[in-house]
Amino acid sequence: MAHAVHPIDVTPAAEALLAANALPVSDLRGDPPVVLFGAGADDRLDGVVGLELHGTVALLRSLAVDADARRGGLGMALVAHAEQQAAAHGAQAVYLLTTTAAAFFARLGYRDADRGHAPAAIAATRQFSGLCPASSAFMVKHLLRDAPG
Repeated sequence: MAHAVHPIDVTPAAEALLAANALPVSDLRGDPPVVLFGAGADDRLDGVVGLELHGTVALLRSLAVDADARRGGLGMALVAHAEQQAAAHGAQAVYLLTTTAAAFFARLGYRDADRGHAPAAIAATRQFSGLCPASSAFMVKHLLRDAPG
């Protein structure tokens, strides 16, 4: 099933979906702002993902899919869209922190990373520096660049 993923604003519906999945919302309007992408049907928000762009690196965050919309590939579609957007804005690697979905992200090509070697821009994010517990899995995916030509 194809999922139409598109940019969305920080709305009460987006915040409610994130909160229902125990994800932080207090820094969504930070600096730099989190770019949110969403998907759904019939004016319903079924899934959301956030992206913080920091030059050649990006932080994938705030992935949430409504319980009734799971198991249909929406989470994978949201992540793929965020990765495409990160690459289009010059990111060479996407990092994330998760307490519950490391196996899901591993299936999408993310690998465990050493928090002590996090890029400075990622380490400075509120997600990394305090909102996500130190016990969170820290993962990275290096994005493939198209060969010139």
